[in-house]
Amino acid sequence: MKKILFYCLLLPSLSVSAQQNLVKYVKPIIGTQKMGHTYPGATVPFGSVQLSPDTDTLSYELNGKYNGDVYKYCAGYKYEDKTIVGFSHTHFSGTGHSDLGDFLIMPTQGKLQLNPGVASNPKSGFRSAFSHDNEVAEAGYYKVKLDDNNITAEMTATTRVGMHQYTFPKSEQSHVILDLMSGIYNYDDKTVWTYVRVVNDTLITGYRQTNGWARTRTVYFAMSFSKPFKSYGQKNFEPSQVYKGFWRKFDQTKNFPEIAGKRIRMYFDFSTEENEKVKIKFALSPVSQDNALENMRAEAPGWDFEKVKQQAQATWNTELNKIKVETSEDDKINFYTAMYHAFINPTNYSDVNGQYKGLDQNVHQANGFTNYTTFSLWDTYRALHPFFNIMQPSRNNDMVKSMMAHYDQSTLKMLPVWSHYANDNWCMSGYHSVSVVADAIIKGVYNGDANQALDACITTANHRSYEGIGEYIDKGYIAAERSGTSVSNTLEYAYDDWCIAQMAKKLNRTAVYQEFSKRSANWKNVFDKSIGFMRPKMADGSFKKDFDALSTHGQGFIEGNTWNYSFFVPHDPVSMIAEMGGKQKVASRLDSLFTMHLPDIFFADTEDITREGIIGGYVHGNEPAHHVAYLYNWIDQSWKTQERVRMILKMQYKPTPDGLGGNDDCGQMSAWYMFSSLGFYPVSPGSDEYSLGSPAVKSAALTLENGKTFNIEAINQSDKNVYVQKVLLNGKPLTTHTIKHADITSGGKLTFYMSSKPTKK
Repeated sequence: MKKILFYCLLLPSLSVSAQQNLVKYVKPIIGTQKMGHTYPGATVPFGSVQLSPDTDTLSYELNGKYNGDVYKYCAGYKYEDKTIVGFSHTHFSGTGHSDLGDFLIMPTQGKLQLNPGVASNPKSGFRSAFSHDNEVAEAGYYKVKLDDNNITAEMTATTRVGMHQYTFPKSEQSHVILDLMSGIYNYDDKTVWTYVRVVNDTLITGYRQTNGWARTRTVYFAMSFSKPFKSYGQKNFEPSQVYKGFWRKFDQTKNFPEIAGKRIRMYFDFSTEENEKVKIKFALSPVSQDNALENMRAEAPGWDFEKVKQQAQATWNTELNKIKVETSEDDKINFYTAMYHAFINPTNYSDVNGQYKGLDQNVHQANGFTNYTTFSLWDTYRALHPFFNIMQPSRNNDMVKSMMAHYDQSTLKMLPVWSHYANDNWCMSGYHSVSVVADAIIKGVYNGDANQALDACITTANHRSYEGIGEYIDKGYIAAERSGTSVSNTLEYAYDDWCIAQMAKKLNRTAVYQEFSKRSANWKNVFDKSIGFMRPKMADGSFKKDFDALSTHGQGFIEGNTWNYSFFVPHDPVSMIAEMGGKQKVASRLDSLFTMHLPDIFFADTEDITREGIIGGYVHGNEPAHHVAYLYNWIDQSWKTQERVRMILKMQYKPTPDGLGGNDDCGQMSAWYMFSSLGFYPVSPGSDEYSLGSPAVKSAALTLENGKTFNIEAINQSDKNVYVQKVLLNGKPLTTHTIKHADITSGGKLTFYMSSKPTKK
């Protein structure tokens, strides 16, 4: 899933030693080609608040059916739009499905309007026209001129608090609208209930419960103004209901301090002088209104907007300075934008006092860890969490502990599939929290009870009623009659089983190791040797007769076709190559993947991938083939890995608003970019090995959490010199195409010697 980046001023060329303000290299709006799934806005690393503009209010539903146009608004912000409807506090970064968009705020002046109006006539409502010429997006800061109201909007954030600063013209009719019914992937019945309490003329608190991608999601808030409002009111857009209760004794539309309903918009009135700044602090909590207020007082006690902005950007600079690269200006922008995107999710899901809402909807205390949510695991197990194991090990340790807490609170006794605000939305296939847990244990990052974690993985892997697991256990594959994604599910379960086996091996649990090692070979059951492709298998053991190797629909795969999925055996490339007929046949198949031409019909029913997002038949914008370019290392053609990786880096990542070849998917695309730019990649998380490629940086210094530094140097690196002549690790030649995790975390130097000609050894 992808998002869009924003244009920032660039520093002049800096040496590695002088790069201190790396925020300047971040473009928060580099997003998906042909669509906008990234947002500009204000957040801090892994923050609960992602305060960002929303550019329209499309409904998920149209005439009782799915509205395809809503997909363009997964992030709330679409770069091509010319109006803004407001600024909401929660967003997903580059997802292909969506939710959130909570608590939209919009400043206006003049006649009060409580309807957003339409984009073709922004003055028909409270939305406003804007221009990218008057827009600034940086890490931790966003600014835009709202043209129709002559108001300048600025925003920044702490972990749990969004801070707004609105510069008004002189007016006796200045307003701040709080839209409590707005949301992303919204529909009329999505808001279950809303409650607001006006505490005094500068403070309100409340909560909102929604039923969407997260089935039961409640977010609490506290909102504080820098100056008293002179009046306030609300409108409930819910159709009239039969039972009205006895609250009808009051006029609840104006200056009434306790408000409840499903579809509410509030307004707050001010008189403002020319260029007067009205500031708002908006704190979130998963637990309570009191906790939201406590979060606000702890993280943003004053009204110094510039100080909060500087703190946010200093936090980003601290994180971005963990890796210092020397490369071209465009590649610096790409690299630090990727690093920025990678450090947005998962998100902190606890209050300053350590409380959070659990999967059981009860309040829990996080003892000894920070609780996280927003685990897009089908995407992020591949590269993002392995990247964290190098650059954010303490955080990834806490993320695994958060998954274990999720498991403990689950009535189903399953680790998360897609964790989302005290819910599992069960999106995508596999149970890839197992991969994240295994990778953390194998690499020595997880400091909890490893045997207990392994038990949770085993229980999850044996949950027979979940998406064909029972049949997979009994038959060794999922039958095509049972599932439209039978092949991809079988392949992903086999990989997850291998991860469990690796944990069991490390923990000396021999029986578990043997059982899951055997299960990890189940991918062979859906490989049809007669055609050389993975193929749906029927319950009677025969392969599906009507089969289209190019199609992504109805062929047994999720977000891909068999050309991409047939190489999804990351845990056992050697056996996969043997089954496919040997190295030469696999070389030919890989070459064809990267050079074929896909017909236009391939894109007819594909929302998230356009022709710009593919290379031949290789779909980089969807993750199942992210490891494939590295497979040439296993067939004695490493120069092709080097060539393909550098080609992907150039073609699929650009420092422009449409600069990604697909959805960023909560940082997975960005993590692929960083790993590959540095010259290595985790082909099979759950292993302690990384496969070598071709570095796109001239040099890099990774400052590790343990105090060590791992340096990378690419001698003679250029756009033409993409081939590796030799590699030295700490001065000694490498004789394999891999390095180990300990080689990195022990500190040292990896040196690549680059050339314009391949070395075919």
